[in-house]
Amino acid sequence: MRMPRFLSRSAAMIDDRTGLITATQGAMYHRVPRNAKWWYVFGSATLMFFIIQLVTGVLLTTLYVPSAAEAYSSLVYIDEKVPGGWMLRALHGWSSNAMCVMMLIHMTQVFLHGTYKYPRELTWVAGTLLCLTTLALAFTGQVMRWDSNAYWGLGIGAAIVDRAPFIGNWLRAIVLGGPDISGATLSRFFALHVFILPGAAIALIGLHLMLVLKNGISEMPKPGAPVEPETYREEYHARIKKTGVPFFPDAARRDMVFCGAMLIVLIGIAAWFGPFGPGPVPDPTIIEVSPKPDTLFLWIFAVLALLPPNTETFLLLAGPPVIIGFLAALPFISPTGERAPSRRPLSVVILVAIVTALGVLTVLGEYEPWSPRMRAWTSDTTPVEYVKHRSPLELQGALQLQYAQCRNCHSIGGIGGKRGPALDAVATRLSWDQLVRQIQQGGGNMPAYGKNLSSAEVEALVAFLSTLDDQAQPALIPGAMEAQPARDESPTVADASAAP
Repeated sequence: MRMPRFLSRSAAMIDDRTGLITATQGAMYHRVPRNAKWWYVFGSATLMFFIIQLVTGVLLTTLYVPSAAEAYSSLVYIDEKVPGGWMLRALHGWSSNAMCVMMLIHMTQVFLHGTYKYPRELTWVAGTLLCLTTLALAFTGQVMRWDSNAYWGLGIGAAIVDRAPFIGNWLRAIVLGGPDISGATLSRFFALHVFILPGAAIALIGLHLMLVLKNGISEMPKPGAPVEPETYREEYHARIKKTGVPFFPDAARRDMVFCGAMLIVLIGIAAWFGPFGPGPVPDPTIIEVSPKPDTLFLWIFAVLALLPPNTETFLLLAGPPVIIGFLAALPFISPTGERAPSRRPLSVVILVAIVTALGVLTVLGEYEPWSPRMRAWTSDTTPVEYVKHRSPLELQGALQLQYAQCRNCHSIGGIGGKRGPALDAVATRLSWDQLVRQIQQGGGNMPAYGKNLSSAEVEALVAFLSTLDDQAQPALIPGAMEAQPARDESPTVADASAAP
């Protein structure tokens, strides 16, 4: 009995000097709406993943070497030599993605329910800034891997800021810490990732929680209950006093259950998939690479690739400030009125359109249909049915299709690049003369090959392409006097040598 009394006196003394326990009790037992149930757990899950980020990040900092010469090897050392190091990196990487996903879901729920309206405008603004900070943490974390993706990704980022009129070179020097990517670049991003951005995130989380406690947690929206600033506060506090419940243990119980489930999922995913990277060693002399950001940023990757060239610079420089400005101004544009999604169809349509666009762009970024497969001409095979029973000229064209690197952009039988149209049925779309003209003069995104291929090479290539009518049947060369004789179904020596 003495120990509990001693602890009670110690707690009373600490609270008397600091007021921490009283302040904590006020936060833990503040009243929340009774119907604030599972829709409201995503903010707590975001905070849990951020705490995991802090703990694993501090541990990794004791092992990581922020040096251009040793950063990559230190990650390999953590993965292969440090007991449990690979799991530590996996938890850090996957919790970063999980934190971003939970925050985006939380913001989606807030937008859908109109929770950003009066009197919670500044709560939304703080959440928007926190979302940007979280995404910046995720991006700078990818740079910490210091592999080829990080190197070329930084090059793309530097090229974007360099487009800014008048101050482009200055901004690029700020981003890279000099005129080019070097050890100073890694040191700069290390400082951002380990010190500046986490400090900003902690401050914004504190501000966000303070505003939540000040203005209360919003109720589930009901049709026909618009927000009216003149009466909202008094009515809200009256309802909370009458029907509200303490955050702990009523609402906190659901938060703990959801966070516990997400923690188990995180550990399972980290153990199964392992850490992110590092990928190939960064080497500026190797240009046959296809750098990709992490999944969260694939939609940006797709947007950058698909922007029209004549509007690219303007949209790259003006787009982000406009989007961020609109998000920050949203609660001031629409501070009152209905909150129920059924009474806000335009908001629902906008949300569905944004989610659909991000999903489609992410899928496109995953397989990069716009990017040539630079090694397709040497590594991708030609299906046997496309070279069986072909004449020597047509077989020569099949070889020319490889040597001219056409397979880098065009696929046959689903094998090859996706930048250009598939060639499986090209003979049904283009005539002999049209094929010759397209190869020699180019068109669309295809360059002209008239100066790179001789007339004999073009003729052989077109002879082979003219057989691709989606039925793998040979076609006649224009001007031939006789139809080609029926070919024996048994494979010939030429067929066997041409088949991959």
